[in-house]
Amino acid sequence: MEKMMHETACEDSCAGSEADIRTVKSRLVTESTAADLADLFKALGDPTRVKIIHALHQCELCVHDLTVVLDMGQSAVSHQLRFLRNLRIVKRRKAGKTVYYSLDDDHVTQIFILTLEHLRHK
Repeated sequence: MEKMMHETACEDSCAGSEADIRTVKSRLVTESTAADLADLFKALGDPTRVKIIHALHQCELCVHDLTVVLDMGQSAVSHQLRFLRNLRIVKRRKAGKTVYYSLDDDHVTQIFILTLEHLRHK
């Protein structure tokens, strides 16, 4: 652990790099954007939500379909879908009495697929 700290820390005599720190700082995301981005990654931090996203990446599904795919109760699936909907990761479409879920937009798909590809990359 101590070795890792030394590898990531600057030497005591470090005067900084050639980078324009003021420009980097001025372009830094806002606190609000950083919090929203962290929330998005928190959503991906739960295996059940990851499975829901992966299932919905394949096709639009209703809650019943998801309970069968995930082998979970409707209450638990609905809770996770509500969480994902509040973060605009999934959206719903009502057809009669049935509610269908899908990924909110192509950005969600891209984030998910790129993350999956990163994990599979050796």
